Amino acid sequence: MIWFSMLALLPLIAVVVETADAGWTHFVTTVTEPQTYAALTLTVVTALIITIINTVMGTMIAWVLVRDRFPGRRVLEVVIDIPFALPTIVAGLVLLSLYGPQSPLGINIANTRIAVGLAFLFVTLPFVVRTVQPVLADMDRDVEQAAASLGATPAVTWRRIVLPTLFPAMAAGAAMSFARALSEYGALVLLSGNLPMRTEAGSVRILSYLENGDQASAAAIATMLLAVSFTVIVFLDVVQRKAARRG
Repeated sequence: MIWFSMLALLPLIAVVVETADAGWTHFVTTVTEPQTYAALTLTVVTALIITIINTVMGTMIAWVLVRDRFPGRRVLEVVIDIPFALPTIVAGLVLLSLYGPQSPLGINIANTRIAVGLAFLFVTLPFVVRTVQPVLADMDRDVEQAAASLGATPAVTWRRIVLPTLFPAMAAGAAMSFARALSEYGALVLLSGNLPMRTEAGSVRILSYLENGDQASAAAIATMLLAVSFTVIVFLDVVQRKAARRG
């Protein structure tokens, strides 16, 4: 607990205390300021959309890695973990090179909201994959085979047997994916262009306040993002526990 407090709990409390010291009026004024509100809305909505995509695609990737055997599978296993190891600013430079004005693919999404989503996708891809994969690997396939022998279609087997087992892991991965997206800065700062009211994310807005010496406003935005992240994580944790008990 001492170690956890030093690394995570105390800094989080410090941010909330900084916000509280400035007062409720300052907090409301900061988060409802048009440019800040636009940045927060873009961040939260994009993170939710990306989390849904990651939950579906991450589960599919985990399924392929566990159930299928194909050339290059080991390479794919390593590639999936690259967002964990790659510095996010390097990831932003790579994304800008591939999808910016000088794109060798002929795809230029720089300075658009799609760029924000792409950056979030890149850094959050492994979370659902790595939480679902071990659960899927430990599943007893005899139950699926028994259901098939009794006449269950693949869709029914997936809905009644596979999904209830995987759902807690999917929810855990989704929670981590959402929280990670909310805090992203390095991967999107180069590609998105940080255009006010258009592609500016919450993390970039925090930096803008800090550069202007307004630490209280930066803390207010950080507290808001923390509250949203905490709410979603708790909600998914409750859903995960209920699903696990039913399973």
